[in-house]
Amino acid sequence: MKFTAQQIAGILEGEVVGDAETEVSQLSKIEEGTSGSLTFLANPKYKSYIYSTDASITIVGKDFEAEHDIKTTLIKVEDAYKSFSKLLEYYNQIKLNKTGIENPVFVSDSAKKGDDIYIGAFSYVGDNVTIGNNVKIFPNSYVGDNVKIGDNTIVFAGAKIYSDCVIGENCVINSGAIIGADGFGFAPNEDGEYNKVPQIGNVILEDYVDIGAGTTIDRATLGSTIIRRGVKLDNQIQIAHNVEIGKNTVIAAQTGIAGSTKIGENCQIGGQVGIVGHISIGNNVKIQAQSGIGRNVKDNEVLQGSPALGYGDFNKSYVYFKNLPKLVKTINELEKKVDGNS
Repeated sequence: MKFTAQQIAGILEGEVVGDAETEVSQLSKIEEGTSGSLTFLANPKYKSYIYSTDASITIVGKDFEAEHDIKTTLIKVEDAYKSFSKLLEYYNQIKLNKTGIENPVFVSDSAKKGDDIYIGAFSYVGDNVTIGNNVKIFPNSYVGDNVKIGDNTIVFAGAKIYSDCVIGENCVINSGAIIGADGFGFAPNEDGEYNKVPQIGNVILEDYVDIGAGTTIDRATLGSTIIRRGVKLDNQIQIAHNVEIGKNTVIAAQTGIAGSTKIGENCQIGGQVGIVGHISIGNNVKIQAQSGIGRNVKDNEVLQGSPALGYGDFNKSYVYFKNLPKLVKTINELEKKVDGNS
């Protein structure tokens, strides 16, 4: 699909400097720009590239003034970075704007389907499923019985949503994510073996939740595992049964959260963090990467380490950690002197 500079300027409320009929059909970095591509200049470090880029159109700030001749057509806007981001979002909407039901698929006769939906080939939609308006379900996806999916949600290829789960509006579930698998519930018996405890709850994702590729969210034993509005989960995260994550919390890749732990609102949790079960983490908490959390955490704490310490305490302690060999040597020398003077 091609767009002219004039059309793009209309979307961004910008001003064209150059040929308004110049057409582009792809996006590029400014240093790698090719004919027929659109790029942007926001960081002054890349200013020199605007004079050599082969990109056909470049988005710049309204205060940009060329110091040398340029080949590229300019679109001047208030904020080049924000405008380019807006254009990326617009482009993504066009790219994902598929409708209709491909073949082969299985969609139960009892499923309720909204307007302008898309269901890709080799997908399965079970009994009594409710699919909202403008929902996109990409190929090879599974939607179990009694699932509800809200308006404008996207389920990317290969994602699995188990029975009875509830997905809100404007959510994104990326490829390979599994929503509603059984929680890790087993009880030992008298023979030393483990009997499975049935997991009969579900998972609830509220509105505007993003789930990364390969992330798993276990269904509750009873009740619901709940991911509140605006939560963003990175790839390859494990959320155990009956966990609750507060609104607008963000969690980076490879973090694991054990069962029944409650995490507050507006938290920021780094990659590879391990959190034990049955604890509470307050609001506005920041946890640095690779930390281990084994206790309740109050609002506004900043933690690092395993087991995690206060962020400031950890940094002070680290000065001593890295100098331990020297400290041990010093102590040994002092002990020898004391023994020699005894």
